[in-house]
Amino acid sequence: MALTDKGRVQEWVAILDFGSQYTQLIARRVRECKVYSEILPYDISPEELSRKGPKAIILSGGPATVTSDKSPICQKRIFELGVPILGICYGMQSMAKVMGGEVSRSQEREFGRTDLTVDRGE
Repeated sequence: MALTDKGRVQEWVAILDFGSQYTQLIARRVRECKVYSEILPYDISPEELSRKGPKAIILSGGPATVTSDKSPICQKRIFELGVPILGICYGMQSMAKVMGGEVSRSQEREFGRTDLTVDRGE
């Protein structure tokens, strides 16, 4: 829960930092949309994050690859908090891996926009 300078509860977005060089920029862009954001470590416990009460979560990018056994991963219970989650770059790959999706290494590095297909299994 975040408080305004007048002591009122303010809705906010948690940004879980996986070490991206753009994490501060993500926070700034969210704040430019008049939404408070707070950068937190990717390994914050789901219980602590739930107590803080964000209205949404953003998983930042990072320099690691989820195909490595030593890659940083947040706990699966983060995805059970009942709030919307946006994964950016590594954050999206991490989310896919934690949720049982398949992430594989590409022959070429990619950067930029792409299309995303969501299969709801219906």
